[in-house]
Amino acid sequence: DSISSLKGADRVRKRPGVIFGSDGLEGCEHAVFEIMSNAIDEARAGFGRLITVTRFLDKSIQVEDQGRGCPVDWNEKEGRYNWELVFCEMYAGGKYDPTGENYEFSLGLNGLGSCATQYASRYMDVTVCRDEYKLHFRRGEIAGQMEVTPLTRRKTGTTIRWLPDLEVFTDIDIPLDYYRDVMKRQAVVNAGVTFRLRSEVSAGRFDTQDFLYENGIRDYIAELAGEDPI
Repeated sequence: DSISSLKGADRVRKRPGVIFGSDGLEGCEHAVFEIMSNAIDEARAGFGRLITVTRFLDKSIQVEDQGRGCPVDWNEKEGRYNWELVFCEMYAGGKYDPTGENYEFSLGLNGLGSCATQYASRYMDVTVCRDEYKLHFRRGEIAGQMEVTPLTRRKTGTTIRWLPDLEVFTDIDIPLDYYRDVMKRQAVVNAGVTFRLRSEVSAGRFDTQDFLYENGIRDYIAELAGEDPI
C-alpha cells in the first residue's frame, strides 16, 4: 500500500532533477535549452534563419522561431489534439521516426522537453503561426481553450514564453552570460542561423545582441586567429 505513482505534472514538478538533472539553476537552464533546441531543429531542417531569445526582468523567458509552427491540431492516429501530446504528454513528439522524415538529427529530449518545461512552469503561453493558435498553461494545466485566429498573410513560427516555477526550481535567475555562451556556441555550429538575444534592462527597454557565423566553424576559427595569424 505504500507504493504510489506520480501522475500528470507531478511527474516533473515533484522530481525535476530526474528530467532536468537538477532542481536548481542548472535544471532551469536545461529547460531553456530544451525549448531553444526545438527552434534549432527547425532551422537545421531548413525552416527559418532567425531564433530570438528574450530574457525578461521578471525572470520569464521567450523563444521565438520562424519554423513551420508546432503541430497543435487534431491527431487522428492518437485520437487527441497534438497540443496535448506536445505540451501535456511525456514521450510524445515528432522525432521518433527511424526514417528521419521529420528531422535527420535533433537536439531536443525527443518528446520530453516542451512537456517537461510546461509542467515546471508557473505559466507558459504558446503562440503558433500557421493560422494563429494560442495556448495558455498554468502550473502544468491548460487554462481555458485553444484560441484560433485565421491569418490573412503567410507567416509561420512558434513563440513560447514561460516563467520557471520557484515551487519546482530553487533558483530561476539565469545569468545573462549563460544565454550569451549557449547562443554563441549554437551560432558557431549552425552556420547561417542568427541567434538574437534580447535582455530587458528596464521596463520595455531591451539590449539586443546577435550571434551569426555565416560560414560556421570556419568563421569562428578566423575570429580566434585574429588579423595576424601565423
